[in-house]
Amino acid sequence: MKAGTPGTVMGVAHSPVAFEVPAGACDCHVHVFGPAARYPLDPARAYTPGDASVEELLALHDALGIERVVIVHPSPYGTDNRCTLDAARRLGERARAVAVIDEGTADAALEGMHADGVRGVRVNLETAGQHDPAAARSLLERAAARVAPLGWHVQTYTNLGVIAALHEALLALPVPLVVDHFGRARAAQGPGQVGFGALLSLLRAGRAYVKISAPHRISDQPGAADAGALARALFEANPDRVVWGTDWPHPGGARRDPAAVEPFDPIDDGAALSRLADWFPDPVARRRILVENPARLYGFG
Repeated sequence: MKAGTPGTVMGVAHSPVAFEVPAGACDCHVHVFGPAARYPLDPARAYTPGDASVEELLALHDALGIERVVIVHPSPYGTDNRCTLDAARRLGERARAVAVIDEGTADAALEGMHADGVRGVRVNLETAGQHDPAAARSLLERAAARVAPLGWHVQTYTNLGVIAALHEALLALPVPLVVDHFGRARAAQGPGQVGFGALLSLLRAGRAYVKISAPHRISDQPGAADAGALARALFEANPDRVVWGTDWPHPGGARRDPAAVEPFDPIDDGAALSRLADWFPDPVARRRILVENPARLYGFG
């Protein structure tokens, strides 16, 4: 698919995409925020975002040539999924969603979420500062038990230390696991770093997917140039279990103070998508990452 004319979205200029984006390409990790008057934030949130609307998201994806999207419920809303669900409903069949639940979420509510396009639940260990393996295992296993009857997956944002400590438990989950943002591997340390082998093992076993998203979170190099070795190692471990996402609108760009609105990182998402052609020159590989793997994981037609 030919991408549209690149432009400025939310004050950020986006470069033209350097390759032909295949039809049905999916951005597997975005958030929608606001308006604050309609969707109140959780008082216990770690940060306070500004607004990032469905209209702005569509403008970005139209410029990039992205046809499908997965809206991931962000932590500042706690377990109030209304903003995410409303966005998914507005986008219709081009969207899927990942919700956040707790023990108070009723089974009937989960069934309603499924009708709205939800296909997974997120357990955000990293933003919550939860690095204790025993506590992390309990949270993940409880979430998996709740969503297994619906055929959903469990998504987690955590680090390699937790993944390695829970390797056997993660293999035994009754649902697929989706790991955010390279599993927070450090790009500079390459595929040989401690804990990365556990993530590769989960992929080889077909028990996990990984998002090669937000490489600026794991790299100190301009353009996250050193993240390519990790992306290729993940793909080589299992080419059917790697998906891509922007992490738009890129929260996490400042020292966290819930009393102040935190600015989003000014990431050039056109350059981020173009980077896939550097990491994976083969268009067949890019199609697997952008189209085929997301379609299977999220149930796109």
